[in-house]
Amino acid sequence: MKFLDLFAGIGGFRIGMESAGHECIGFCEIDKFARASYKAIHDTKGEIELHDITTVSDDTIRGIGHVDVICGGFPCQAFSIAGNRRGFEDTRGTLFFEIARFASILKPRYLFLENVKGLLNHDRGNTFEVILSALDELGYDVEWQVLNSKDFGVPQNRERVFIIGHSRKRGTRRVFPIGRANREFDFEPKIKIVGNTKNPNGTSQGTGSVVYDSNGLVGTLCARDYKEPKQVAIPVLTPDRVNKRQNGRRLKKKR
Repeated sequence: MKFLDLFAGIGGFRIGMESAGHECIGFCEIDKFARASYKAIHDTKGEIELHDITTVSDDTIRGIGHVDVICGGFPCQAFSIAGNRRGFEDTRGTLFFEIARFASILKPRYLFLENVKGLLNHDRGNTFEVILSALDELGYDVEWQVLNSKDFGVPQNRERVFIIGHSRKRGTRRVFPIGRANREFDFEPKIKIVGNTKNPNGTSQGTGSVVYDSNGLVGTLCARDYKEPKQVAIPVLTPDRVNKRQNGRRLKKKR
């Protein structure tokens, strides 16, 4: 199927869609640095390139032609706890209606959208109700599900709500619910122990003195400023010490 990549970023949606055998015909991204990365990562030759979605005219949208799927991870800051959750009061929250505008003109078979899970309960669910109503008026039946990337082989604990809009005129099949991946992921070890630290406590500057598991599990990655020194050699918790130490400290035996 042919898809249009809105709020494209550096192409996360595109990677998934192309991996599934679909063809990108164009993308829209306002950030010039993200666009530069997008074009460096993906072969965009001959594709439609759009910048500020709010300035794209209806005639330009009509000129895009046939589209089967519109993808869009519309800005989430307006609905995120970290972004104060101002919703449609935040101009970034209203950008959903740009997706609706594209859909009203192009009339794709599917809409494939993504946002933070906080979208579902923002303003006691009223925000999501507005979105559902808008899509219903455009002729789309909607299904959604919160999925966590860690359940699908991605080393990241990230919950997002995925929304699928089905055109009533096309008789498309349902996608959700999706369970956890139905196979065990057989990952090769990602950490190679190259030596022992001279510091018996295994602490150092850089990553908050976190001790890493030799199985490849990593603790929470915290934001840090550019001045903080980077850690090249990091302490690793080896299997023979897994029950003896935690975060570089020896555990006391229970009496």
